[in-house]
Amino acid sequence: MSTRHHRPVVTELRLSAFKSHRGATFSFGPLTLLTGGSGTGKSSVLEGLAALGRLACGASLEEVFGTVVRGGAAACVPQAALPDAEGRRGFRIGCTVTGPVGPVRLDVAIQAEPCLRIVGERLTGAGETLLTTALRDPARSSVQAAWHTAGVVPVTRAPLPDDLLATALLPLRVAGRTDGQRLVLAAAEQVVVALRGVFPVAPRPELMRAAVPLGDGRLREACDNLSAVLARTEGECATRHAALVHAMRGVCSGPVEGLTTLPAVLPGDARGPAVDAVIAAVDRGPQGTLPIDRLGDGELRFLAQALVLLTGPGVLDVDTSTEHLPAGQVLTVLADGLDLGLDRRQVRELLRLAGLAAARGHIRLLGTVQDAACVEGVGGVSVRALGAEQGGAPGRQDEVDQSG
Repeated sequence: MSTRHHRPVVTELRLSAFKSHRGATFSFGPLTLLTGGSGTGKSSVLEGLAALGRLACGASLEEVFGTVVRGGAAACVPQAALPDAEGRRGFRIGCTVTGPVGPVRLDVAIQAEPCLRIVGERLTGAGETLLTTALRDPARSSVQAAWHTAGVVPVTRAPLPDDLLATALLPLRVAGRTDGQRLVLAAAEQVVVALRGVFPVAPRPELMRAAVPLGDGRLREACDNLSAVLARTEGECATRHAALVHAMRGVCSGPVEGLTTLPAVLPGDARGPAVDAVIAAVDRGPQGTLPIDRLGDGELRFLAQALVLLTGPGVLDVDTSTEHLPAGQVLTVLADGLDLGLDRRQVRELLRLAGLAAARGHIRLLGTVQDAACVEGVGGVSVRALGAEQGGAPGRQDEVDQSG
């Protein structure tokens, strides 16, 4: 996995039955943008991949669908889906991860009603069904898992929790003694490494303007701690910091000689004393230093997204695999509303930065835009237009798969 061509990457997302999507498949390149009108399901695609990423990190269904997906698990069930005879409704998502094992498919069936649980999971690769899970007894909070062994016993069976992704649990359960077990481990690892590198970025300028405690140096999804992260990158990585300054210089309305941070203090209260803090600032040269709380929303959104594209797993708040060096991993940045509040020049500069990172094998970008014209003349970007019919025709409930 040490070379660019063998780093695990998500190359396809399947929304078999998820929100407005039915039987939908989305292929991803290094730079992929989704476009279309409101209500065509652009954001749902990113939510589906973000949910798989959190599950691969070991989060429970309640944690994932309580925070990652708008509306929670109930909103993931296709609107026209009717319950089965037992009152069950659910949804299905999956992905393909390409890497050293070749393409490996992960498909998950999740019951949302009457209770939230994984009722079926399937991992396939190298021409084999490597893992299946199925809900055998609805009264138990577990599924029956079976994974490929190819030894004296061809398949190993064991119960696993019904609220966690079984693929992420396999390294703790599979011994790796036979060729079949080693194949299962390699495929599961490939999927988990790729999905744990998924990082949704959703800058919130109203939060980015505040001073933040010094040392809060891993950039979060909302980029609310951007000032502390800039203080860190300024001191630790001169090359990337200079690239960020160059990017800002090309798209800001005023002069940009540099990006720095100014000391600040967060007042204490009954729970604790005052805290040393920082606020980022733009060096305007002869015009002085301008704290970022005076920048426009578009400039702040650009700054945050450019920082994401120029940095890596050590700076982003992403739970990548600790067993692999960063050089063996690829981050998949999810940018919903990449062009929100930005002009075309700013969007094109972000795509240029993403292209440079993708060419080095560091980052892949999946984003949504309202205006596909912003991509005109920018090479290496795949654009998929979603229409009102994208989600497929409504119909009766797609039965929740109980057999994996």
